[in-house]
Amino acid sequence: MKRILVAFGCAAVSIFLFSACQKVEGQGGSSSIIGKITVNNYNVGGSILEGVYPGSDEKVYICYGEGNTIPSDDVNASYDGTFEFKYLQPGKYTVYVYEDVLPQPANADKQKAVIVNVEITGKKSTVDAGEIVIKKN
Repeated sequence: MKRILVAFGCAAVSIFLFSACQKVEGQGGSSSIIGKITVNNYNVGGSILEGVYPGSDEKVYICYGEGNTIPSDDVNASYDGTFEFKYLQPGKYTVYVYEDVLPQPANADKQKAVIVNVEITGKKSTVDAGEIVIKKN
C-alpha cells in the first residue's frame, strides 16, 4: 500500500511539474528571426537624396509576447543590413527599428518605429521578418 501511495504521489508531482514548465515567448528555444534593414536617405524637407542602401549598424529591437511594448532584446544590423535574433521559443514577437520623421514639424517626435509582427510556429525554425525599409536624414 505504501508503494502505491509513493508511486501515485510521484506521478502527481511529475504531471504538475511538466504542466508548470510550459514555455512562453523569449529566449531558451531553438528558433530564430532574421531580416534586413534598408535605408532611404532624405533631406529634412522630405525629398529623397540618394538611393537605397543597407542599414548597417542600425539597432533592431524585439519584444517577446503579443502586446508587449517594452523591448526585450536588441541587436545591431550587420554591414549588409541583415540581423538575427537567435534561441527563441515558438510564439509571437514584435520586431522594430526607428526611422526619422520627415519632414520634421516643430514640436513633433523626431523618430517613429517601423514595426513588423512575427510568429514562430515551430521549434528549430527560422522565420524571415523580411525587409524593413526606414527613412533617415
